[in-house]
Amino acid sequence: MEEAEHALWRDAGLTIAQRSSDIGWPRVNASFEYFRPLVFEQEFEAHIRIVEIAEKRIRYSCLLSSDGTRVAAGTMTIICVSRKPDEPMKAVPIPAQILSHFQVAPEGDQNS
Repeated sequence: MEEAEHALWRDAGLTIAQRSSDIGWPRVNASFEYFRPLVFEQEFEAHIRIVEIAEKRIRYSCLLSSDGTRVAAGTMTIICVSRKPDEPMKAVPIPAQILSHFQVAPEGDQNS
């Protein structure tokens, strides 16, 4: 799911892992339900969509499939935090320049 998330951000012209930034994106919740096993090195597709955008958080839904068969489904929530040296992380509003690149996707619309 994280690889699909990074692809989503790259498609928007952004990166979620910008080390020089004063904000970060920790995962605060993640869950997955598995329907079928995958074997080592089996190819699969990960489709991710944004299902919620709030002032300080983004929630994703992700579907994994292989050869057209649903393998797993899950969700992940990230929050926007300030990262300042020698200070604990603190949740902050998502900057407008980031929000302008994203929107909640209609159900059934899977990207990446």
